[in-house]
Amino acid sequence: MTTQFDQVSVVKQANIYFDGKCVSHTVLFADGSKKTIGVIFPSSLVFNTAAPELMEVNAGKCRIRRQGEDQWNEYHAGQQFKVPGNSKFEIETVETLDYVCHFL
Repeated sequence: MTTQFDQVSVVKQANIYFDGKCVSHTVLFADGSKKTIGVIFPSSLVFNTAAPELMEVNAGKCRIRRQGEDQWNEYHAGQQFKVPGNSKFEIETVETLDYVCHFL
């Protein structure tokens, strides 16, 4: 996992979801790809995905359950998880989660 992104553009307008429980900014790369970087405050949320995603956890702790799965999986700083496109996942953050979302 990298500690910074070089030579990018950042969309100034924040993405604010779930009454402020999730706040992110979009980062645009020269090759046309994009990522979001943000935080999820302690909460239980359900996210819908359009494209496949790779969620990289920079700090904090969460547990997730992907659509169609019964089991919850826990993740913390330095770990990552994938979510298929056109699906959803439940996430519970037990402490503020600092993340990067890579759209695959």
